[in-house]
Amino acid sequence: MSQFFQIHPETPQLRLVKQAAEILRAGGVIAYPTDSAYALGCLIGNKNAVDRIRQIRRLDDKHNFTLVCRDLSELAIYARVDNTQYRLLKSHTPGPYTFILQGSREVPRRLMHPKRKTIGIRVPECNIVSALLNELNAPLMSCTLQLPGDDQPMMDPYDIRQTLESHLDLVIDGGYRGIEATTVVSLLNESPEILRSGKGDTSAFQ
Repeated sequence: MSQFFQIHPETPQLRLVKQAAEILRAGGVIAYPTDSAYALGCLIGNKNAVDRIRQIRRLDDKHNFTLVCRDLSELAIYARVDNTQYRLLKSHTPGPYTFILQGSREVPRRLMHPKRKTIGIRVPECNIVSALLNELNAPLMSCTLQLPGDDQPMMDPYDIRQTLESHLDLVIDGGYRGIEATTVVSLLNESPEILRSGKGDTSAFQ
């Protein structure tokens, strides 16, 4: 049965953030709020936890996972970024965007697209996520909490606990979230390409 932490969205309680970080370090899978929808997350190097997320979402090995990073300096460790890409990222982070980039050698192969070696990178504008990432001193492997057969992400932390409490180690209640997932933008070519329109202004990518 999962634990359930009510963490304040503006002023996260450090005690609970530290406990959440310990659950992740122990191999846990969590549901947590972002600046768009709720997401599933685990530590980047934990293969068992990644496999559990695949099972919850019923994802195949072609799914692009997302690395949730604290800032652009951390992002640049896990993705290859040129000057043009960096300027675009700087003007849209933190924010509700996922950027598809070429992964670096720091990213485990199992997290990247098996043929293209790409990875989704994200820097959310969310105090809970920022506090958790600062405590972990490492990125989260993440994907939107949208269950198989559903046409939108889960938005109610109590519904998440009721539905997935036997599959998760922790549900972080950061309040209700919207049903819009992030906007996904590919930066693999010369011009940005919107792969999924979601939350956030997309005019700069068109």
